[in-house]
Amino acid sequence: MKVKKLKIYAFIDSQNLNLGVRSLGWKLDFKKFRRYLFDKFRVDKAFLFLGYVKQYKNLYRMMRNFGYELVFKPTIKNNKGEVKGNVDAEIVLHSAAIEYKNYKKAVIVSGDGDFYCLYEFLNKNNKLSRIIIPNHKSESSLLKPFQEYKSFVIFEKNKLIFEKNKSGRRCK
Repeated sequence: MKVKKLKIYAFIDSQNLNLGVRSLGWKLDFKKFRRYLFDKFRVDKAFLFLGYVKQYKNLYRMMRNFGYELVFKPTIKNNKGEVKGNVDAEIVLHSAAIEYKNYKKAVIVSGDGDFYCLYEFLNKNNKLSRIIIPNHKSESSLLKPFQEYKSFVIFEKNKLIFEKNKSGRRCK
């Protein structure tokens, strides 16, 4: 008899993850993070949500090569000239509707309280596997009811930090 594999998908708020880790004083290695998601949480598909900026095409290609499926949102510039591409609605739409029937469990990567309704929905439907929080210092207090699901990136820093060798290239 064939054992059916439990499909686990990750939905990643790239800005929350990147800025959350950087605010702790280090840089995340996205290649290592993708491997970590598979090794620790058995994540089959990792959806990386981000605002599209044309000059980052090479970065997007690299992320795809690392195993991420990219979901873009058009960006705008605010009155300070900063690029904005809030992806919260896209994450909710993909995890609660577009991809919902395709996975058994979801891992959400964000410490943002804006996802409270999503966590509640996934939990009620027995689909919430994990909430990975990039920065424990900026974790929303709205996440208190979900203690059993929380993991923190900071505790995996040694495994996930981006390191360059002497030639300036990525360490393996």
